Amino acid sequence: MGRRIYLEDIPLEEAWARFLQALGEAGLDGPFSGERVPLDQALGRITAEPIWARLSVPPYPAAAMDGFALRAQDTIGATETQPRVLPVHPADAGEGACYVDTGDPLPPWADAVVPVEQVQFDAEAPERATQIILYQPVAPWANVRPVAEDIAAAELVLPANHRLRPVDLGVIAACGYADVWVRRQPRVAILPTGTELIPPEHAAAQGVRLGEIIEFNSLMLSAQIREWGGLPTRFPIIPDDFDRLLEATREAARTHDLVLINAGSSAGREDFTARVVSTLGTLLVHGVAVRPGHPVILGMLQVDGRSIPVIGVPGFPVSAALTGEIFVEPLLARWLGRPPSRRPRLSAVLTRKLLSPLGDEEWVRVTVGRVGERYVAAPLPRGAGVLSSLVRADGILRIPRFVEGYDQGQVVSIELYTPIEEIEGTVLAIGSHDMALDLMAQFLAERYPGRRLQSANAGSLGGLIALRRGECHLAGSHLLDPESGEYNLPYVRRYLAGIPVAVVTLAHREQGLIVARGNPKGIRDLQDLARPDVRFVNRQRGAGTRILLDYHLQRLGIDPRAIVGYEREELTHLAVAAAVASGRADVGLGIRAAAAALGLEFIPLALERYDLVIPLALYEDPWFQPVLELLHEARFQAAVAALPGYDVREMGREVARFAGS
Repeated sequence: MGRRIYLEDIPLEEAWARFLQALGEAGLDGPFSGERVPLDQALGRITAEPIWARLSVPPYPAAAMDGFALRAQDTIGATETQPRVLPVHPADAGEGACYVDTGDPLPPWADAVVPVEQVQFDAEAPERATQIILYQPVAPWANVRPVAEDIAAAELVLPANHRLRPVDLGVIAACGYADVWVRRQPRVAILPTGTELIPPEHAAAQGVRLGEIIEFNSLMLSAQIREWGGLPTRFPIIPDDFDRLLEATREAARTHDLVLINAGSSAGREDFTARVVSTLGTLLVHGVAVRPGHPVILGMLQVDGRSIPVIGVPGFPVSAALTGEIFVEPLLARWLGRPPSRRPRLSAVLTRKLLSPLGDEEWVRVTVGRVGERYVAAPLPRGAGVLSSLVRADGILRIPRFVEGYDQGQVVSIELYTPIEEIEGTVLAIGSHDMALDLMAQFLAERYPGRRLQSANAGSLGGLIALRRGECHLAGSHLLDPESGEYNLPYVRRYLAGIPVAVVTLAHREQGLIVARGNPKGIRDLQDLARPDVRFVNRQRGAGTRILLDYHLQRLGIDPRAIVGYEREELTHLAVAAAVASGRADVGLGIRAAAAALGLEFIPLALERYDLVIPLALYEDPWFQPVLELLHEARFQAAVAALPGYDVREMGREVARFAGS
């Protein structure tokens, strides 16, 4: 009998409908009951019932200023020429005036307070005065806070289902409470699965061997759950063993409100999650038409007479994060009695075309910046395992089912992760990848708080085209012109004709062949790329490194079709080096710094100039000056010079300025 395959492909809305129906039948579709907690532990919690004031605020007539309490009628007729003189007595004397600090109760016989700066008194300090002199009358109830001026006893202070802020805690205390009734926090169990997984602590201490994967999804999911108001429990890693996963799931269900089983949700040989859910309860959904995150599992467990929802979270990190956002967060919101999180949105111009599978709803992470009068969104790599897209994303673009995608230049709606004020301070660079840009991002953030540099790797030609379309602030380029032997300027004239720009050198850097340590294939030069036993890894079309390679291949008379792996492309120098380090390729063309970063050997080929191409209006704009100032800062130059193969002697030099038409 063959394996049973569960994977479906149902719309997100239908998946949610099945899940909510099952939750409703189990009585789990509404807010949790409450619990009482001390105010100093209530920050961020959700109120489970309305809070009515026990006390008025203030609870008695109180002085609103430092001064002297008195009867207003005793000051009638006071002028500059005929001042009133009042004796100062203790509060219980019942006449004249008495000194009060702000917030002190007003004596029952007094009906006003005169500030200390509006009277003269006969002592060095007002609290030691024996009499005061007034030069103008005081109105009744002047500078007095009446009872319940702010809040009256029995008045509604906060409604139910309100997230408590620091200011709320102070007001609740002022109204006579030392604790507050809040929604019980959902307890969420996270079960990481996979024989190949190792804890981060193990990897940090002993490194990672071939075939091992650091388990970090549970750490990420746990942090998400805490941020959303839940109480996570990370279970130890469970190997790919059905019986052990079954028992761990049963144990987790006994003490938690929700169980998340991470990985094992596909239909592979060792994917046991669906079978475990079916064994312990009901499998509601296995496969949702979303990307990333298609193999999501939704179900209900029956353990010890209780119904407990379970979600099978895909193992790829981008899928896991998105599953948390679209399934876990809304469920926790229901239980806590609050609406699901709604991030701010903005409209942005898409920097490149996006194609999407017709049957799936796709979520694409983007980096966002403001260029001129509009916002632009540059899509990040879309793979479910692309970790960098998680940390670099400023927002997410949702492509609905049955939409083929969006065109370059189309205005789309972006749901933001990054605050809008940070986006306003973002310098967006599109073009060739360079490690010095990563250092620039670091130095810019350190030296100029609120400013940051975001890069999108599109190759040198892609950067110039993006600059022409007004989709970035600067383009990084290292394009060699085969006819003149000049870097960048011929391409700027060709692709940015009529557009005023400045071309400024970032650095010179060594390009060459990156090979494994010990150079086991004995590779000496570009001629060896045509050997049938040599596997090559290339850069994408439009990359300056690809153009440099093609230039030299043409000079040597080498047909690219003779190179094994010529069509295999990576987007960055570090990705090329990683392909060689992992053994997936024998050689790649890249910069020396990338080879050194991964402990590889390097065969030099050329010294190239890497320039920044900047619109002239921005080049002279004070908003952009921090970037230019960094190019002349000694610390930044030293940091770039420390990269193997980099020469910074011409950093910051204006190579050319094109006035445009």
